[in-house]
This record gives sequence, structure tokens and C-alpha cells, in this order.
Amino acid sequence: MSIYRPLSAVAAALALLSGCASQAPADPETPKNIIFMIGDGMGPAFTTGYRYYLAGEAGSEVTPTVFDQLLVGMAATYPDDNTWVTDSAASATALAAGVKSYNGAIGVDGQKLPVEGILAKARKQGWSTGVVATSQVNHATPAGFVAHVASRKMYDAIAEQYVQQRIADNTMLDLILGGGQRYFSRDPGGLAEQMAEQGYQQIWSMEDLSQLNQLPAMGLVADVAMPHAIDSDQPERLVAMTDKALSLMSSQDQGFFLLVEGSQIDWCGHANDIACAMAEMHDFAGAVERAKAFVDANPDTLLVITADHSTGGLTLGANRVYEWKPEVIAQVHASVVPLTQSLLAAPVTELSARWSEKVDFALTDTELAALQKAYGEGDSQLGRAVLKVINDRSFTGWTTGGHTAVDVPVMAYGAGAEAFIGYQDNIEIPQRMMSLMGW
Repeated sequence: MSIYRPLSAVAAALALLSGCASQAPADPETPKNIIFMIGDGMGPAFTTGYRYYLAGEAGSEVTPTVFDQLLVGMAATYPDDNTWVTDSAASATALAAGVKSYNGAIGVDGQKLPVEGILAKARKQGWSTGVVATSQVNHATPAGFVAHVASRKMYDAIAEQYVQQRIADNTMLDLILGGGQRYFSRDPGGLAEQMAEQGYQQIWSMEDLSQLNQLPAMGLVADVAMPHAIDSDQPERLVAMTDKALSLMSSQDQGFFLLVEGSQIDWCGHANDIACAMAEMHDFAGAVERAKAFVDANPDTLLVITADHSTGGLTLGANRVYEWKPEVIAQVHASVVPLTQSLLAAPVTELSARWSEKVDFALTDTELAALQKAYGEGDSQLGRAVLKVINDRSFTGWTTGGHTAVDVPVMAYGAGAEAFIGYQDNIEIPQRMMSLMGW
């Protein structure tokens, strides 16, 4: 009897739950605005690493990051190609239009035919639209939401579409913030002049960001990409641009669709540069916090954050040692290229002194000998030696200089966020956004 009584209670509970489940769930709320944020290359090891990077030395108190707080699911990233590993172009097309395509494709399907994405659909509904990136604004991820070309390498053609493509006699974008000056010529008849004729306010440096006070607006603040956060005089440059974008977009009566990309998490991952990557994660986290605060003040807004893929095969722990030391990483104050250039600018006898200008921990005799040997073999070899010191000291591992096929985190907050709970394919993310909107 003692066995059957608990089973009867369980059966009754299941029956009650079954009755509740038979009731139709409440329809998800339709958002007025959508903020879509993509951490390029930000696989799960990056969000985990950032949590412990903030905590510091092992044994310190661990506090959930904004990524932890908003996490609702995971997404697969594979392309429609002969590989499970996507590039940023195919993934951008998937995240923009809900369509799988080949690596290199920008806004086109496997037959190289244009596909309409969520940004274009928002534009057709009269919404304001904008893109923000720390790369050049016509790089793969933002381009996948705006342009339609066969190859991500067609930078000039992509830039032209930013200016010349029309929906209901409107340009595709009300706001463009990031790098890429060289692709928007200021010469007579160039793209910048064409945009000025269309009424775009324009700035060409971060120092002038505050001057943008109305839409349409374009701020191209670097020749190509912006400096890495770790090397920048304004390391929270994505935070500043996100603040400006939200201020401008929310001043309009209609809804808005805003894409914000933390572009250079990926680039630091390609370089296997963990200090660079954590600085980019910090800037991206700050931008996400600004977006979350906007949703708190405007709860009819949907915020979705994900990655297009993971980069570098990052591992938190390496060399068969059960440790990872973010406190070592926090002592590095330059990315690998300027650090290497600084070392090469001095005689080999001054390597230790030069090192201490950008890194707070001293070199061991073994580390110094390795750098001295690489010094005479050129900047590439010295750069590898620099990274080896930092990665070995911190027990950071990398399996590749490219991308991997691991699933990526999905975070959501605000109106309709429950639609993104659980496992999903990356094409389902924009599909669910469009479903919420009835598009």
C-alpha cells in the first residue's frame, strides 16, 4: 500500500498538469521595437570565460553576467554547404532572413537569389532601421541584413546597396554607425555626398558622436574597422554607439529594428588572443546592459542576443592542467599586434622593459629566452611567441584560428522573449521574430 499511495498522488498531479496543458497558452506579446544583438564569434566558452574574467582569481565570488541573466536557449549554426562549420556571411543571411545559404553568401540563397530579411520587412512596415558595428559597416554580419551579393568580399557593391537600395522610395537604413570610411567616398559624387543629398547627418570621428541629433544619420568613425577595445582610447565604443542609436531610434513615433554587432570578439578569437577577446566581451556586455535598460523602460521592446558562430575553439584550461587564470589575462593591456610591434621597435636587449610597458607580470627567464629567439625570426614568429606566453600563463587553450561548429547561446528579454526558449536552429530566430510580428 505504501508504494501505491505515492503513485496515486503522482497520477493525480499529472492529471492536473494535463488539464492545465490542455488550456491554450497566452499568445506572445507583439513587440513594438526589436533590438537584435550579435556577438560575432561569441561561443559558449566566451560567455563562460567572461563570467570568470569578471570574478578574477579562482575562489572569488562569482556573479552572473548579463549574458547569464538573459540566457534562454541555444542555436545551431551550420550553413547550407558541404561543411558543418559556418562563416559569418552564411550565418548573417540565416539570422537576417531565416534561410540557410552557402559560406560567403550575403542576403542570397543557395542559387544566389536575393532573400528578404527581417530588416527589409520592418522597413516595409514603416519602421526605422539601423545597424551598429565595430567592424566596417559593410562587413559580413551587418551586410547580411541589408545587401544581396554573391560574395562577402564585394565590399564596394555592398556599400552601394546601403545607399541606393530602396523600399517604398526610402533608403534601407535610417542609421549607420561603425567603421568603413574608405567604402563611402567623400569625393564629389561619392556615396557620402549621395547620402548627404538624401538628408543624412554625417560624422567621421567618435569625438563627434554627440553631434548626431536626428535621423537619417551616418557615423563612420574609422577607415576600415575601429581599433580593438583593448587598444582603444575609448574601450567602450560599442556602448557609446548603442546609447546613441537607441536615443535616435526611439525618438521616432513608429517602431524600430536595430542591429548591433560586437564584431571583433571574432577577430580576437581568430588571433587566439584571449586578452583582446575579453576586452571585446566587456564592451559587448556593456552594450547589452544598455539595451536591457532600454527594454526595462520600454517593455514593448524585444531584445534578442546571440552569436553567429564560435571562433578559435577556445578552452578555459589547457596543457592537461586543471586551472584557468583570468587574473593573468587582466594584466595584459594590448592586443598581440601592437604588443609585438612595441617589442620590435626596441633592441632585443630591451624586451623585458618593453614588455612591462603593456603587461603587468614580468617575464620568466624561459619566457624571455623564447621571445628573444623569436625576435630575430620576424613579427609573425614573435607574435606567436607573445601569445604563447599569455596563453600558457593563463592556461587558455585554442584548437583553431578559424570557426567551429558548436552551438551558440541565445538570450532574450522583453516582449515575446519566451518564443526563444530552448534549442533552435539559427534560421528559427528571425522566423520567430517575424512570426511575433505577423510578417
